[in-house]
Amino acid sequence: MVKAVQVQNVGGPEVMRIVDITLDPPGPGEVRVRNRAIGVNYIDVYFRSGQYPVAQKPFIPGNEAAGEIAALGSGVKGFKVGDRVGYTVPLGCYAEERNVEASRLVKLPKSISYETGAAMMLKGLTAQYLLRRTYKVKKGDTILVHAAAGGVGLILCQWAKALGAHVIGTVGSAEKAKLAKKAGAKDIILYRETDFVEAVKSLTKGKLCNVVYDGVGKATFPGSLDCLRPLGMFVSFGSASGPIEAFNLGLLGEKGSLFATRPSLYTYIAKSADLEKMAEDLVEVITDGDVKIPVHAYKLDEVVAVHKALEARETTGATVLLP
Repeated sequence: MVKAVQVQNVGGPEVMRIVDITLDPPGPGEVRVRNRAIGVNYIDVYFRSGQYPVAQKPFIPGNEAAGEIAALGSGVKGFKVGDRVGYTVPLGCYAEERNVEASRLVKLPKSISYETGAAMMLKGLTAQYLLRRTYKVKKGDTILVHAAAGGVGLILCQWAKALGAHVIGTVGSAEKAKLAKKAGAKDIILYRETDFVEAVKSLTKGKLCNVVYDGVGKATFPGSLDCLRPLGMFVSFGSASGPIEAFNLGLLGEKGSLFATRPSLYTYIAKSADLEKMAEDLVEVITDGDVKIPVHAYKLDEVVAVHKALEARETTGATVLLP
């Protein structure tokens, strides 16, 4: 039997229950991973609350984890029992063990802990595609990162600084401002005290930003568009404050022939070759020290309290659960 977090009916954090489940042997092309650390992300809230649909109920939340391979299914090549791996897949990670397609695994060097491995897969790979593929940040660019002290935000600030960008971050408190500043944000905007649009205009002397990375959603739209220079790009990759409502595309033309996109990590890593290349890039910036991921660890049975803190925006950096 394997201990796991299960959701029978969607709703608030209290709908999650710790249960014992029977795990089938890994099928062809699969491996069984004994999770040592499990990443917690805001997307977990979307699934748990019903904002994102699930194929069947009950279900096990969680979209990233790290551990070691405990068993191999038939036809698996390139991996062996005992290998240290990290992975991100839709749902099923809030468990002591689980079966995963081998093609979705990334080998972890010994220099990267399981806690960091679990925290870096979804959040780190998200930062990778945002900075290196959706909009390729280069030296001299000015970028705006909303929720700059969050799990993805802190990685974006560090990595973008290493790329030579001028990073402006929005945060909700003085404590979070210190974290974002330390991570590489040159300028910090306390959005509860200051109009972030006017602040960006002032900080950039009216030149505005090349790109806005927005994981907040409803509360920061359409203000984010007013932070962009002509031909700038608005990248909406999350909706912690609620989804952005439908809007007239003509607004993009009015504000400077802007680009807007709503990318998804799983589209970017759909091909194994892309996943491997992106992971190599991520591992390199972590091992080089350009990106450090602050991790806060809790026990698996503290999952309800962790989700409450996450929704209240009380968390900073990366949060992991330890089975």
